[in-house]
Amino acid sequence: MKLASLKAGGRDGTLVVVSRDLATCHAVPYIARTLQAALDDWDKVESSLEKVYGQLNDGIAAAPQPFREEDCASPLPRAYQWADGSAYINHVELVRKARGAQVPPSFYTDPLMYQGGSDSFVGPRDPIAALSEDWGIDLEAEVAVVTGDVPMGATPDQARAAIRLVMLVNDVSLRNLIPRELEKGFGFYQSKPASAFSPVAVTPDELGDAWRDGKLHLPLQVALNGQPFGRPDAGEDMTFGFGELVAHAAKTRELAAGSIIGSGTVSNKQGGLHGSSIANGGVGYCCLAELRMYETIEQGAPATPFLRFGDTVRIEMLDAGGASIFGAIDQQVARYQGREG
Repeated sequence: MKLASLKAGGRDGTLVVVSRDLATCHAVPYIARTLQAALDDWDKVESSLEKVYGQLNDGIAAAPQPFREEDCASPLPRAYQWADGSAYINHVELVRKARGAQVPPSFYTDPLMYQGGSDSFVGPRDPIAALSEDWGIDLEAEVAVVTGDVPMGATPDQARAAIRLVMLVNDVSLRNLIPRELEKGFGFYQSKPASAFSPVAVTPDELGDAWRDGKLHLPLQVALNGQPFGRPDAGEDMTFGFGELVAHAAKTRELAAGSIIGSGTVSNKQGGLHGSSIANGGVGYCCLAELRMYETIEQGAPATPFLRFGDTVRIEMLDAGGASIFGAIDQQVARYQGREG
């Protein structure tokens, strides 16, 4: 099943069921007005939503409307919780190697995670807004899951069973603000602006064999200014699956339905800068920082700049037949102009 939130309908959007081919949708206020409302009553409404999904795919839904990704907010325009992990240790190893540091042994057994801002996400076609290019604007292409209620101390198996939806995310980082924040020993805040999620969130069963062991085994496609930049496999080299990540988040607290847990930047092990780019037969990158790390390791200094105003980023995942699963996050970097309205 595929679900989305249209921007029309207030801050939390209007819940629509979307056809498998992303061509049509049907608003379902008589089942649940918003995605959060559906998640709150998932056991009661899931079968009704599935019925509408089947009707859309069979071409017999009443009054379907065209589905336009540009009309979408993030599936959850705001959420009770957004916690992002760093499940790809290759990414962490590169960061540390670039500055001559070792990865602590605990990082291989205990996930890294930070709590991000969840009061307001941006839509998948909204700008990446910043006040200054000097902040070091970077994309981070990731996979994320949305949970139902998760009890404190849940096991990875219990946590995996609580996953309701899967989606993509661009977890933007402001790289030049990160060092001074981390020096304070209190974590990210200013360096992590609003994230954007894919137009559509899907139930794990929709992913078929690509969803196994709490991991999504498909390439994550990233384009920068219209050129291929990354296509690493999201299931490969993922040290911690989503069962482990959700369980980590729930170790000392209950998670409410609608909590979002991210994978961290998708990253595959590769053979250095010149063998890692798509142009040279590699799988590329899901963030600029990783490319800059390779450059620092091999050349002594980074050569690739961070994002500038006017740059574009596209993040998408295709199924085995080449069809888009979640729709595309397609954003342009822009100077912040203030809140509309």
